[in-house]
Amino acid sequence: MKTSQFFSFKKNVSTLLSTLLLSTSIGLVGATLVSATPLAEAAQVAGLPDFTELVEKSGPAVVNIRTTEKITAGQSIPGLEDEQMQEFFHRFFGTPAVPKQLPSPKNRKQAPQQQEEEVQRGVGSGFIISQDGFVLTNAHVVDGASEVYVKLTDKREFKAKVIGADKRTDVAVLKIEGGKLPRVTIGDSDKIKAGEWVIAIGSPFDLENTVTAGIISAKARDTGDFLPLIQTDVAVNPGNSGGPLINMRGEVIGINSQIYSRSGGYMGISFAIPIDEAMRVVEQLRASGSVTRGRIGVVIGELPKEVAESIGLAKAQGAVVRKVEVGGPADKAGIQDGDVILKFNGIAVEKSSDLPRIVGATKPGSKVSVSVWRKGGARELSVIVAELESDKVAQKSDKKSKKEQTSNALGIYVSDLTDAQKKEVPGGGVAIDNVEGPAAQVGLRPGDIILSMNNIDVKDAKQFIAMLGKIDTKKPVVVLVRRGDASQFVLIRPVVQ
Repeated sequence: MKTSQFFSFKKNVSTLLSTLLLSTSIGLVGATLVSATPLAEAAQVAGLPDFTELVEKSGPAVVNIRTTEKITAGQSIPGLEDEQMQEFFHRFFGTPAVPKQLPSPKNRKQAPQQQEEEVQRGVGSGFIISQDGFVLTNAHVVDGASEVYVKLTDKREFKAKVIGADKRTDVAVLKIEGGKLPRVTIGDSDKIKAGEWVIAIGSPFDLENTVTAGIISAKARDTGDFLPLIQTDVAVNPGNSGGPLINMRGEVIGINSQIYSRSGGYMGISFAIPIDEAMRVVEQLRASGSVTRGRIGVVIGELPKEVAESIGLAKAQGAVVRKVEVGGPADKAGIQDGDVILKFNGIAVEKSSDLPRIVGATKPGSKVSVSVWRKGGARELSVIVAELESDKVAQKSDKKSKKEQTSNALGIYVSDLTDAQKKEVPGGGVAIDNVEGPAAQVGLRPGDIILSMNNIDVKDAKQFIAMLGKIDTKKPVVVLVRRGDASQFVLIRPVVQ
């Protein structure tokens, strides 16, 4: 660099530094020409939301739920049989360690009398919906618990009574004895939009009143069950279950219920039960402790576009009837295999998963109209809606059936249908007793009924177990599964034994 160029460069740098120092000095003395902008104001200018008021308003009504279970002294907590694992969970998560107990030398001939003790079973979240102490949470949070305790942010703790729980929607109502309790404001989940900001408050990993934020990713994510769920990217982890999803107006629009995860932790996708649907369940639970739903006795499937065009429908819509329960409501109404149900009780069926929700919301005993597409034309039929049986709870004997069966590449353990189930599913099938591995990962659960595997009808447990031994573990397996009165195909990828 030449000498003249160097001095010119040095002069420019000096001028720039002088300008910067002058600007800084003016800002520091508070001159009217340049004013320092506080961080909070800068955030507002940039359009970033401030959640502090929402948390202050709704936080006191969000509760920590602790459940306990009575076990026989000396009995291991399920999943913690290994002593080292028990010690690990005791140290880091507060789970009571249950050491193995041996009778004293004096009493070895006669076993000591076993006593029951109460141990912590799990933690979750919930929120108060009325000042007199009604609390909303997930059914899976309190499922199987001997006692339920509700703890408020002011450190008050109450023993709660389970008023009712509905496994199909994963909603439960609790009651604590208190007056003038803080409560949340219930919003309208029908008005939510993808992209709007929401927050979740709960107890992930038992860390009480933890606040996380994100946006609504999808308004009605179809899960194939009785509820279309709200999908968000709010960080939700184990322990958040049952906590509220709150919009920017401070209204609860959902109950945080599920996460999509391959590791057990948050991976960017979480699901919440729409509050409108949940409150309909709450009304029935508060009134009778249970939920009644309608059924018509059909196995249905989705209508592919190519099939819709070939049978004369302008677009792929409705639910294809694949099987009709003999003697059931649909059979008596004249509905046949191959019919496409387009409307039920005047409500359009856009896709097959809509039908179980519409039928389920219909009062049993009601006579409603059904519009079906058959052989190139629409027909109007009338059906009397029956009542859907409540979820069957897996019995203790289920564990025995799993032990009797060898492990398999799908992680499914089954038994023959009961007489009541055979009436409901006359075509045959097997009931799932336990699931693990691949089957658990795709969402199968005890109580589901397997109708077919790889397009072969399943008649009984003996046949199904034989089929399991012959599957190609290099190829995915397709099973037709019935849950409630809805059926759907599920793809399971086997694991090599």
